[in-house]
Amino acid sequence: QLQLVESGGGLVQPGGSLRLSCAASGFPFDNYHIAWFRQAPGKEREGVSYISNSGGFTSYARSVKGRFTISRDNAKNTVYLQMNSLKPEDTAIYYCAATPTTNWGNSFSPGLYDYWGQGTQVTVSS
Repeated sequence: QLQLVESGGGLVQPGGSLRLSCAASGFPFDNYHIAWFRQAPGKEREGVSYISNSGGFTSYARSVKGRFTISRDNAKNTVYLQMNSLKPEDTAIYYCAATPTTNWGNSFSPGLYDYWGQGTQVTVSS
């Protein structure tokens, strides 16, 4: 059974850091591109960061570029999102999502992704 499980969320003060993990199982992980999305209350789900199946290509939303770093360890079937210099506007539920390499489209379009995790809450507040 295909599964994506996020972890690492929590409450952090502005300027702090968190590292999110997305553990995958039940599918050939290295044949899938992975993205992180987030959704704040009352707002649409937005793409945050993307990493190709090999890890050779990454991209970031303008709002997080320079503060967030995405990486993956295919031997551990896990993708990470290191989040530094966190701001209150980063508060949201963060989801990881997987799409096979055979899918093409906007890497930050939720419709591109076939599989989603349940999400992990990130709250940035003093």
